[in-house]
Amino acid sequence: MDENIQPLKERTGQSLFWSMLNNGTLQLLNILFGIVLARLLTPGDYGIVGVLTIFTLLAGNLQSSGFTQALINLKNPSDKDYNSVFWFNVIVSFALYAILWLCAPLIANFFHQPVLVDVSRFVFLAFVISSFGIAHGAYLAKNMMNREIAIINFVALLSSGIVGVILAFNGKAYWSLAWQQLIYISVLNVGRYYYVSWHPTFKLDFGPVKRMFGFAVNILFTNIINTLSGQILTFIFGRLFTISQVGNFSQANKWNTQAHTFVSGTLSQVVQTVLVSVNEDQERQKRVFRKLMRFTSLLAFPVMLGLALVSREFILIALGEKWIDSIPLLQVLCLAGAFMPFYTCYQNLAIGCKRSDIYLWCNVGQIVLHIATVLLVYYFISQSMIVVVAVYSTLMVVWLAVWQHVAKRLIGLTWKETFADVAPFLLVSIVAFAITYFATSWLSNVVILLCAKVILGAVLYFVAMKVAHVKIFEEGLQFLKQKISSK
Repeated sequence: MDENIQPLKERTGQSLFWSMLNNGTLQLLNILFGIVLARLLTPGDYGIVGVLTIFTLLAGNLQSSGFTQALINLKNPSDKDYNSVFWFNVIVSFALYAILWLCAPLIANFFHQPVLVDVSRFVFLAFVISSFGIAHGAYLAKNMMNREIAIINFVALLSSGIVGVILAFNGKAYWSLAWQQLIYISVLNVGRYYYVSWHPTFKLDFGPVKRMFGFAVNILFTNIINTLSGQILTFIFGRLFTISQVGNFSQANKWNTQAHTFVSGTLSQVVQTVLVSVNEDQERQKRVFRKLMRFTSLLAFPVMLGLALVSREFILIALGEKWIDSIPLLQVLCLAGAFMPFYTCYQNLAIGCKRSDIYLWCNVGQIVLHIATVLLVYYFISQSMIVVVAVYSTLMVVWLAVWQHVAKRLIGLTWKETFADVAPFLLVSIVAFAITYFATSWLSNVVILLCAKVILGAVLYFVAMKVAHVKIFEEGLQFLKQKISSK
């Protein structure tokens, strides 16, 4: 048995290492570029591009149509499978762009922003370009080439960030954000073509697409639901509030998303592949899943609760007082963001167990409940943005109970086991950051206060993990020491 487990353990550890390095580096670059752009641009500029995000993401979901996950879920996908998905994505993307190009005036009218006609037609080019690299991205993920993914993402983000900053510095306003998106996707595709040995041919055969369709269509609808869930507030706010208010929310949501994506992004590049590899042994799959949940807890709670703790100082120092209205929004979003990476674990469990139908309906129920509740709160309880965001965030946490029920059905994971895996990390984080908050409350200088909170909070969390001899924490440190010594 050890002979079977050890290779998977080593491979997973290597993949998590490169995935974490990838996401850590990307988030650092995102922070640096985000700070510079936020100082050069206005909330209105972010609002203009922010309201288009939901259209771009939905179009991206439709163009890939769930076949990326379908390819990863195949035991041994062939060149014919990749080629079929490649041409399907390309054809669909051109059709979607034509539709959205015609819809641009309607989008501009809906948000009362005439400039969105030209901006949207330009921004939507990004998913046309991305269609040429989706199959290659699936190839990288399937083969757990996370080192290569890390390099590609780093170069793409660096290139696009530099272009965005240069344009913003020269007064191009929201166009700098639009160009940043386009450059990022273009460089990403170049990198994928460089590292992937497989390349498409002109021999069209959509037979593999037809065979994968039953699985992929559930993933497609679920991805659409997830996109709606993640972007519905920006969309609704774009209609109900001023563009500057939308910009403040967009800014807060951006930092919250970047923080919890550091964890969920690290997991997403590994979880499905690992769970698929052990899906024929339910007990082993359960052990692997519980370990992934502990790893998620180890990172998610200190990262997100820590950001909530320092959000005021971070916004004031990094972005300036013009973004002060985004601070309470960021604090509320971070409390829910601490639980968002667990969705990655649960959803990939359903996919790994070949239950894309469950994956679909759980997300359908979630988005229907969220939309109904948000509209109910706005029209009948409070028209305050912070109240709506707080209710929405609470529902995001509560809905995890549904996914826990799914995990119990699929692999027999009980509430007691999940609580034992997750609760200690949450409790330690709360205690460590509560002590940090009160211990530093007497400081008035925002720079000193930020540094004190970060250092004291990190030290307290680290010491608590060491004193308690948390196994997943010690294994992580040991693995990092081995990587450093081997270099």
